[in-house]
This record gives sequence, structure tokens and C-alpha cells, in this order.
Amino acid sequence: MITLKSLVTFISNQECLMTWSNETMKKFAMILMSATLATSAMSGIAHAGDTANVAITSALGSVVGTSVGRHVGGNGGALVGSAIGGGAGAAVSSNRHNRTSAAIGGAVGGAAGYSVGKNIGGSRGGLVGAGLGAAGGSVVGNNIAKERRADRNYYYSQQRHHHKRHHHDYYR
Repeated sequence: MITLKSLVTFISNQECLMTWSNETMKKFAMILMSATLATSAMSGIAHAGDTANVAITSALGSVVGTSVGRHVGGNGGALVGSAIGGGAGAAVSSNRHNRTSAAIGGAVGGAAGYSVGKNIGGSRGGLVGAGLGAAGGSVVGNNIAKERRADRNYYYSQQRHHHKRHHHDYYR
């Protein structure tokens, strides 16, 4: 198993990284640690239900995107990072039929949640708001896609039965 200590030791032994500045190394370590944390958290929730899985991964992606975006680009980077992370987390965990709607909901919810949370509770409020907004938005998007597909399937099944009944009357 790869631990954080072994990862830092490996990175520090690479000669190509010796030319990086101290701040660049800190940003790279933050991104690497966030990715490791996100991967380990996503593997632990594989047995959750479909809706819960989409909500958790979207929230986690949005929080990680917000923190990485803040380190890279300040408040504007945090807003963009929350949207990208929320959308990506929702897209990863939803099935292929619901992926686009869940990703759009997670992205919009993450960005809106970050904005509201930042105005209410500062930087920590922005993290909490991004997580909650992305979770709620991805679940709403996922459910909208499920209902749309169910309506479409019902409509086509009714059309198929409707045509069969009238064909029989035509030949009498």
C-alpha cells in the first residue's frame, strides 16, 4: 500500500523535481494528497446506494476542487474548482444514462454552494457550501435524468401497443 510518507520520499528523490521552487512543491504535494484522499474515500463508498454514491462523490470532488483551486488561483480558482470537482465527482459515480445531468447538477450546485457559503461563513463556509451544493445538485440532476428516461420508456411502450391494436382493425 502506498502511504503519504513513501510518496513524499519518492518525490523528494527525483532529480527533475529539484529544480522546482518550494511553493511549486507545496502545490504539487497538495494536489497529490487531495487525489490520494479522494481515491481512498471513493473506494470506501462503493457499496452505498446509487443516489448516495453520486452525492458523496460529488461533494468530495467539489471540496477537493475548491481547496486546490484556492491554492492555485485564489477565490476565482476556488469557484471554478468547486464547479469542476462537483461535476467530475458526479460524472464518475453515476451511470452512463444519467451522467450528463448529474455532472451539470453537481457543477452548478458546487459553484452556487461555494458562493453562498463564502458569503455566509468565509473560506470554511465556502468549503462546506461547495460540498453541500454539489451533493444536492448532483442528486437532483441524477433524479431528473432517471424520471426523463422513465417517461420516455413509458411513452414508447404506449405507442407500440397503440399501433398493434389499430393494425388488427385495418384488416377486418
